[in-house]
Amino acid sequence: MTTSTELTLFADYFQIHVCDADADGDLSDAWTGQAVADHLAVAQDALGIGTVVNVDVSVTVVLLPQEPEDDSSEFDHVVEAGLEVSSGRLMVLGCTDYGPGAATFEVPPGLNRVRVSRSNLTRAAQADVDSAASPETMEKIRIQVWAAPDSPPAVIKRWAF
Repeated sequence: MTTSTELTLFADYFQIHVCDADADGDLSDAWTGQAVADHLAVAQDALGIGTVVNVDVSVTVVLLPQEPEDDSSEFDHVVEAGLEVSSGRLMVLGCTDYGPGAATFEVPPGLNRVRVSRSNLTRAAQADVDSAASPETMEKIRIQVWAAPDSPPAVIKRWAF
């Protein structure tokens, strides 16, 4: 069964996090130069998703029973990575949000694949701190999650401003 949830998150420090709800979500060593270029920091139990703005972003979390079709042509930037969710509870939050108050989602315990598809990046970058003022300029992030064996992180489509 597919479920979808809409969130608005504050992308403080130009990032949001996706992690196991019981993990510490430490990404301090994961933000390498390559991770910044890819807009994706990867740790075993946490992912950092880079944003083009340091304000609110629109986030859609989609839980799927299997790998989705490739619709990357509809987005500006698409990346994916494996994520260990031992607890079976996935947490999605701004990097400075309070964990116990964050949105959590039931997922299959163990390895999951997370595909992050971002759109409206040029408009959001141009509007900068005012991007959250309007849906026309707000950065949009879709996070799709499904159970899958581990595989390396991948940049499916790269955006350049």
